[in-house]
Amino acid sequence: MALQLWETLKEAITAYTGLSPAAFFTILSLALAVYYVVSGLFVSSDHLVRDREMYKEMEPLPPPVQLGEITEEELKVYDGSDPKKPLLMAIKGQIYDVSQSRMFYGPGGPYALFAGKDASRALAKMSFDNQDLTGDISGLGPFELEALQDWEYKFMSKYTKVGTIKNTDGSSTVEHTETTDRNIAKPAEDGPSESAATKPVEAATGGDAQ
Repeated sequence: MALQLWETLKEAITAYTGLSPAAFFTILSLALAVYYVVSGLFVSSDHLVRDREMYKEMEPLPPPVQLGEITEEELKVYDGSDPKKPLLMAIKGQIYDVSQSRMFYGPGGPYALFAGKDASRALAKMSFDNQDLTGDISGLGPFELEALQDWEYKFMSKYTKVGTIKNTDGSSTVEHTETTDRNIAKPAEDGPSESAATKPVEAATGGDAQ
């Protein structure tokens, strides 16, 4: 059976190509060898490109640079548009280096619009509206403030703090927050206590009784 198939194949090769079976298989072998050599060259170059890209991705990130106090306008230059600059983002006035998560916060990432900004309000509300890309958290509800606190804990544990945002009046956001808290508590501290307010009444009552 196999011998008959071989004879039929040889006759077909001679009839369709005009070549002897030996010449046909020699040419076929050479063609396959050339194909593998050429394709191997292209595959190797692709591998080199991939290896180079992987090497770049695996390169260690430079250590975070401490910036101290900067304005929101100065923070905007760290939005990832310049790959030579670190990728920064702020929460509640605290600036963090998020360069290690460039795939999320860098250009094209799902949270790219947060980079280079204090996105406290947007994170608290889980909003992507431009009007919420601000550090102003006034008027937020308890659930939104709790969500913001969770984000802050995440950033504190994962990223390095590199500075704080300076307000337009020259004070830092942290100082401004502390001052606001003290001002809210001040009237209660300066006001008369309940016992002090009742003493004159008791004294007046005692005078009348006499």
